[in-house]
Amino acid sequence: MSPKLVASLAHPWRHRSLIQILTRREMVGRYRGSLFGSLWSLMTPLLMLGVYTLVFGVVLPARWPGGSDVGIGMVALRLFSGILMHGLLAESLNAAPTLVVSQPNYVNKVVFPLEVLGWINLLSALTHLAIALALLILANGLWGTGFAVAQLSLPLLVLPYAALLLGLTWLFAALGVYVRDLAQLVGPLVMVTMFLGPVFFPRSAMPEALQPWLSLNPITIPIEQLRMVVFEGQWPDWSALAAYALVAMAIYLFGLWAFASLKKGFADVI
Repeated sequence: MSPKLVASLAHPWRHRSLIQILTRREMVGRYRGSLFGSLWSLMTPLLMLGVYTLVFGVVLPARWPGGSDVGIGMVALRLFSGILMHGLLAESLNAAPTLVVSQPNYVNKVVFPLEVLGWINLLSALTHLAIALALLILANGLWGTGFAVAQLSLPLLVLPYAALLLGLTWLFAALGVYVRDLAQLVGPLVMVTMFLGPVFFPRSAMPEALQPWLSLNPITIPIEQLRMVVFEGQWPDWSALAAYALVAMAIYLFGLWAFASLKKGFADVI
């Protein structure tokens, strides 16, 4: 393992204060000047949940394929859960290709640890996800399938997913400095992961021959495990989660290595 990679692995702890300050500034700056300010981080998922309930529960009543749930909101809640998990990927990766390019002042400062930009981007997205998941659990507990002890395992579901996204963020951020067209390509790829993942339907609704390929989509395991924990009150499939975590860690390390290797040329390009 190269010394640069070893040093990069320790950067979250060494620069934890900087990450905390810049993440807070990112969150505050996002809502600066708006009427409701940071309340939008709660109001946005509330509005989304209301829209899904209205559309799929009242206007276009739907039944979850292969499910036995009853009630006006269960289909909306399942769709909402898929949108939330995909939203973390979308918020993280859509910003990744321009993450370094949009901060030329940081690139020119030799002492600034550019790796923290990935953490700031991810932690900002995770904050919104945490608020929305709390709303999902509350809504399901009051009007859906109820509360369950297994829901305490939700952080264990998000952790490997977040590690995978952070690795991809570093990879796309590094490549985005040299290949500016990457910013135009990531958007469609993110949309593909949504429509070829179990966001709007369970894996069982797809043709049987295609179902195994769905596992290649990075959002499939997190969404399926989330629905199992929240709506069925079951503990996660630990074997599937462990396999996903191994892949996530490999992508995390590869993305970090790629960023550490390529960042020495950022100043020359930018």
